[in-house]
Amino acid sequence: MVVLTLVTGATDAVGFTRLGGVFTSVMTGNMVLLGVAAGRGEGTLALHTGVAFVCYVAGTLLGGRVAGSPGERNPLWPRPVTVALIVELAVYCAFALGWEVSGAPPSGNTALGLLGVNAVALGIQSSAVLRFGVGGLSTTYLTGTLTTVVAKISTRDRSTPSGRSIAILVALVLGAALGAVLAVHAPRAAPFALVVPLGLVVVAAVTLFWHRDDAAD
Repeated sequence: MVVLTLVTGATDAVGFTRLGGVFTSVMTGNMVLLGVAAGRGEGTLALHTGVAFVCYVAGTLLGGRVAGSPGERNPLWPRPVTVALIVELAVYCAFALGWEVSGAPPSGNTALGLLGVNAVALGIQSSAVLRFGVGGLSTTYLTGTLTTVVAKISTRDRSTPSGRSIAILVALVLGAALGAVLAVHAPRAAPFALVVPLGLVVVAAVTLFWHRDDAAD
């Protein structure tokens, strides 16, 4: 989950710095930007936020279909989650190809299209994580995670350890920093910040958990 959140941060940073100044996972932020675009009459910003929103929803629907819903005997790492992440990886590979072909970084309609591709990928990831059936676990929408951590600190609530949540929040910032540095200073390498960490997660999931479903059956 921490590595997946790193991917989220990097993707959002690449999108914000090179693909139109909008987010690919923070849909509440994009809704605010859409309102700002409407208030200022900025058609380009409205178009980018709209594309990101629609594509994220499409990715979420696709991810939900692939990953399914939590069951009564949900394994530690369900195989459909791995399948969904493989689909996400394929989407990111398509992004990397488009990024390279367009000249790294892209511009115009190509940048808009690649923004949509990344939004689809993070939508898939969001639905895949829901398959675990763990309340409050997310790698994309993290305002609630931050609120919970701060609330626990302020009330000295130690009933549930916050280490996982803090690690996820830190990974988001580190991923965003990595994505921004590469997108600005080494744009040809920017897709690696997305594809490589996700690829490692997929390899680990297949190696460690793929055959456990067969054993459970």
